[in-house]
Amino acid sequence: MEPSSTPLPHYIGHRQRLKKKFFECGLQSFHDYEVVELLLSYAIPRRDLKILAKDLLGRFGSLKGILDADLKDLTQTRGISLHAAGLFKLVIEIGALYLQEKVREKPQITCTSELLDFCKTALGGLKDENFCVLYLDTQNRVIAFEILQKGIVNQAIVYPRQVLEKALLHKSSALILVHNHPSGFVKPSDADIRLTRTISETARLLDILVHDHLIIGENRFFSFREEGIMPLSQ
Repeated sequence: MEPSSTPLPHYIGHRQRLKKKFFECGLQSFHDYEVVELLLSYAIPRRDLKILAKDLLGRFGSLKGILDADLKDLTQTRGISLHAAGLFKLVIEIGALYLQEKVREKPQITCTSELLDFCKTALGGLKDENFCVLYLDTQNRVIAFEILQKGIVNQAIVYPRQVLEKALLHKSSALILVHNHPSGFVKPSDADIRLTRTISETARLLDILVHDHLIIGENRFFSFREEGIMPLSQ
């Protein structure tokens, strides 16, 4: 029997070439659709993924848009199972954990670029408002990162008692307040300023410093300390 002359599908071996390219050069030389292709190759077997990757980018606008998307929205794209969608969420969660550990490795911290990277990764793509606290020791090293309140947009309710009880539990000497504005508008509200003042004044009675309050938006941030409106902590 003569061997078949039917050409092999063009994507045969394409996954291996993508992986080889990544191993040798990283992602710097990749198009966005190739990054999505490579990621999907770990979740979807034996299939040409280029069209699917481009469909995802077309629907969500960018690689960041895909990673920030809800599981439900991702699975509404034809060809994306819950298993495949979960891989995108896993990438984000692992990235956040990595940055959190990187922050903890810093000898000291107040408002470094590593801290901002972590906060943006943890909160930047969320659709609901979250209020978090970084608890620090006497050397300003991170002891813990706590999400204390989750709520609908612009209605997270934070009780200063929660913040300070956790500080005492962690034997923290200082803290940094962090919350996100899903609207992307990072200017603090009157409520944000009052809350910061209340926590700072109460913390001072316990010999705990409040170094800063960061508001994280989609692509920007606001630092109370850098803007000169941080209440005196000592």
